Amino acid sequence: MTPEQYVQEKAAKSGSSFYYAFRLLPPPRRAAITAFYAFCREVDDVVDEVNDPSVAAFKLAWWRKEVASAFAGQPTHPAMLALMPYCELHRIAAAHLLAVIEGCELDLQQSRYLDFTGLARYCHLVAGVVGEVAANIFGRTQDQTVVYAHRLGLAMQLTNIIRDVGDDARRGRIYLPVNELKQFDVKAVELLQRKAPWGYSERFSGLMRFQAERAHRLFDEAFALLPAEDRRAQRPGLAMAQIYRSLLREIEADDFQVLHQRIALTPLRKVWIAMHTHWRYR
Repeated sequence: MTPEQYVQEKAAKSGSSFYYAFRLLPPPRRAAITAFYAFCREVDDVVDEVNDPSVAAFKLAWWRKEVASAFAGQPTHPAMLALMPYCELHRIAAAHLLAVIEGCELDLQQSRYLDFTGLARYCHLVAGVVGEVAANIFGRTQDQTVVYAHRLGLAMQLTNIIRDVGDDARRGRIYLPVNELKQFDVKAVELLQRKAPWGYSERFSGLMRFQAERAHRLFDEAFALLPAEDRRAQRPGLAMAQIYRSLLREIEADDFQVLHQRIALTPLRKVWIAMHTHWRYR
């Protein structure tokens, strides 16, 4: 299997909304974003799939060394072999990849965030930086587009957090800020134990509406920040944004029933949203 085949398979298996947006890109840019996404999946899977934190930390340390070796001209992992030919062209720096690794390391070091400021820093590493690299690959020409990409990454990561409250609780993690749980009188133990009736309450609904309203506000801010000159090039990012926002609305319509299930859009609906966005901004 070639590095290119490896990253393509990695992206396709994920079923992520990103994969559907990639299909809108011309082949060279699609190859670049697929390789970068495969790298992100590799390091993220270390945290999600390795049960022993010390082993996960060791694997992430290996990835740090692999990034350094790759930028020194000696990549060994298929994802890095596929990605390196595109780094100079698309302004992808080692610092970008190391930031993603740092964000995954945070998952090993803490399972709570005291306030939104702390959570936003985590989101910057695992989503904002990813958005910046993606915007570069899509073909940005304006500095303001980087600001848009970071704001959009934050909105999308907060949507992920809302969707995954139950899944994260099963892993002993709560990303919702501690001070906001207190504000709505939601106990951490209610989320972690998920006992019947699954921890749902008016308090929980109020907390989740608060999270959703913030995510919607950030989506709106991101769209307003995108310069008109880059709007056409950034169609894949806009398609991802519309898929995520549709997911957020689906969760709202289901009254935030996220503790016992993982709400998702069908692949067909994702394809339709991506294509509709592509034609809207052509």
